[in-house]
Amino acid sequence: MSLEIMQNSLVNFAFGGLLTAMLVYWSSLAFPGIWGLNKLASFITLLVNIALALTLSSRWFANGYFPLSNLYESLLFLAWGLTFVHLFIESKTKSRLIGAIAIPVAMFVTAFASLALPLEMQKASPLVPALKSNWLMMHVSIMMLSYSILILGSLLSILFLIITKGKDINLKGSSVGTGSYKVKNSETASTLIFSSRSGIVQEQSNMLINSTRMNLLESIDNLSYRTIGLGFPLLTIGIIAGAVWANEAWGSYWSWDPKETWALITWLIFAAYLHSRITKSWQGKKPAILASLGFLVVWICYLGVNFLGKGLHSYGWLA
Repeated sequence: MSLEIMQNSLVNFAFGGLLTAMLVYWSSLAFPGIWGLNKLASFITLLVNIALALTLSSRWFANGYFPLSNLYESLLFLAWGLTFVHLFIESKTKSRLIGAIAIPVAMFVTAFASLALPLEMQKASPLVPALKSNWLMMHVSIMMLSYSILILGSLLSILFLIITKGKDINLKGSSVGTGSYKVKNSETASTLIFSSRSGIVQEQSNMLINSTRMNLLESIDNLSYRTIGLGFPLLTIGIIAGAVWANEAWGSYWSWDPKETWALITWLIFAAYLHSRITKSWQGKKPAILASLGFLVVWICYLGVNFLGKGLHSYGWLA
């Protein structure tokens, strides 16, 4: 079996695995009582991650350079990054929500790479002189990892807005999750015990629903904040590395290329989000809207600018 056939088989397996994992994750949320669904979905995602890693490694071995020279390879790397970051965060938080929102994005990215792109764009081609540098691996890989993390953090903020239906929810506590929303328990219970039995049941039921809903919203909000807080330093390092590489390749650290401009816009949006969270000037809805805007800007910076075919970053991406 040739190397190209093996790579196509691995990508097809990755797509099928992501589709299966998405259905299993959604089933685990719809039927939380069924044991083992979440572990099964995580295991399938791990297999997909390995398959994508093998695909990229084989292209690296066959072509002799880090596989991030064209759109097809970068899409596969983005899908690998999404599954890797998802598995890492899930192992730390034990939350099934991460997989339920991350896997569909990784699946569509993989499908777009393997089904939508022409075969000519999927094949590796010799590097142009500007890409023949060790900065290719450092700059592009860090940028793609930061995109993966920021996309997940933004998706959590979008989920927050969907659950709250765009309403301004007053989240109590700090940005890192301390002092979370609490419901009075002992005093309320001692007061209600003298009320009618039906009144007690109704009141306690409402309290339980509200408490559960607020805890879920706070968990999503804090997880989004932590995730974006992890991706933002990587974005900063990637932009700095790109500036150093640009000076080496083109003789200028910054030339206001469309890609550079949108990278700066992306950085400013997430910097504003983190600033509002750290200073606690905004809580809940407003920073979630800002992070949701960041989701759109990341995709414009990554794909939109390249599809224009303009600027110094357009080569190696479009046929």
